[in-house]
Amino acid sequence: MIAVSGMPGLYEIVANRADGAIVKSLENGQTKFAPLRKHQFSLLETISIYTTNDSTPLSEVFQNMKSSDVALPNHESDQKTLTDYFQSVLPDYDPDRVHIGDIKKVIKWYSFLAGNNLLKEKAEEAKKAV
Repeated sequence: MIAVSGMPGLYEIVANRADGAIVKSLENGQTKFAPLRKHQFSLLETISIYTTNDSTPLSEVFQNMKSSDVALPNHESDQKTLTDYFQSVLPDYDPDRVHIGDIKKVIKWYSFLAGNNLLKEKAEEAKKAV
């Protein structure tokens, strides 16, 4: 699964080309060409959230969200609700470098992945690796 800059949602790479990639939306299944000149591709496994000390991998943030007792807000909620929620699941996130748009994107991605049973447990991944 990848995130493509300038394109909302999550994607998977269908085919590579020298000048970009053909990506398929996980939400609606549509495929489109994403040129390298215009877009950057980020694997979800490589994305981290800035904290006051260093950074925390997105997978760890998702695990915190899954085990949290606080209800997941809608990604369109007001800024205070979103920042309060994010503070509860990642208390040491850096509010100077993590913008409200980033928080909305993380919540939207988590909602989509959890709703479609696409979140992988670390224990499951470790079993598959062995």
